[in-house]
Amino acid sequence: MLLSYLFLVVSFVVAWQPFGGAPQDILHLKDSSKWDSEQAFSDLKDYVVEEKFSLLKLHRSLMEIESISGNEHDVAIFLSEYLKKTGLTVELQHVEKDRYNVYAYPGSQRNTTTVISSHTDVVPPYIGYSVDGTKIRGRGACDDKGPLAAQVIAFLDLLYEGKIKEGDASLLFVVGEENTGIGMETASKSLGVNWEYAIFGEPTENKLGVGHKGIFIFDVEVNGKASHSGYPELGISATEILIPLLHKIQNLELPVSDLLGPSTVNVGKIEAGVAANVVPAHAKATVAIRVASDLDEVIRLVHSVVDDVEHVAPVTGRATQPQYLDFKVPGFESIVLAYTTDVPNLTLPLKRRFLYGPGTIHVAHSDDEHVENKDLLESVIGYKRLVEHISTL
Repeated sequence: MLLSYLFLVVSFVVAWQPFGGAPQDILHLKDSSKWDSEQAFSDLKDYVVEEKFSLLKLHRSLMEIESISGNEHDVAIFLSEYLKKTGLTVELQHVEKDRYNVYAYPGSQRNTTTVISSHTDVVPPYIGYSVDGTKIRGRGACDDKGPLAAQVIAFLDLLYEGKIKEGDASLLFVVGEENTGIGMETASKSLGVNWEYAIFGEPTENKLGVGHKGIFIFDVEVNGKASHSGYPELGISATEILIPLLHKIQNLELPVSDLLGPSTVNVGKIEAGVAANVVPAHAKATVAIRVASDLDEVIRLVHSVVDDVEHVAPVTGRATQPQYLDFKVPGFESIVLAYTTDVPNLTLPLKRRFLYGPGTIHVAHSDDEHVENKDLLESVIGYKRLVEHISTL
């Protein structure tokens, strides 16, 4: 049955009864008070191979829905309808206007031992789906619709094989991972469930993440005084203050981790001035430090450079700690990651956390984003093995 995941369709329909007791911000799309696994799995004699329910078809359908952060409504509706048709109970959790997390599980037991999660949002700009030989190209190919599609197929395949049952595992697909993390934060605070284990989907080259760096994103903003560029002494150039500050930040001696490597600085965005013949009155830079160790020390060092400099506004930003994950699973290679994920945004007390998925971060967010067919298919086996490993703990 190793290849059964390739073209998975669940052809049974379970008779559901009303279910209640969930938080009020949850919209139930398919409710139940009883999961009759014997009935459901006996109906799987009608299990058939249909292209429209295959992994590759699901992946394509997800990629063809533009879901840049803040615009995840349509992909949430698609996923909820898709999962409903498999017989799962599906909930839409309201996050913000027209933004929903998708939570799905067999039967009526909302609390499950394991949650399997990916994010539905992607970074701009939208790049349409295309196939180039063995590569699937387009926005979200590997970050994060490849992992998401593979998780769905792996989950349904485990149900088909009888390796998971009601209460064992659930699916959670969240909004906003690419910017604020609001989707996972909302799920943590108000979904009203408790899990023991979590499997996060991200492009890790089908290796288990050892850990990943934290992040400190902040603005450095300077307010000067405009004047004619012919008489610069009459003004205060915001850029002449900002540029040396950024140079100092880039040359800070930041903490290093033996496991995660060095902390790194990226000045990702600069806004300044109105014209070449005007001394700029305002300048702002947005900086991201990938924190390998000692977040508090990183923040202190930034403040030591920026604070008390005349005409510079107080530093504002957001930060997350470096994350250390569970990676010692037989048969899996491991990888150290420099990027950040939703892992720290899931604040529930968990016994173990795993990070895994197809594709490489080296092409994510780029105009060359892609995933290899074989890696996408291999990841389904990987997700299944992780769930089975958890069942032995």
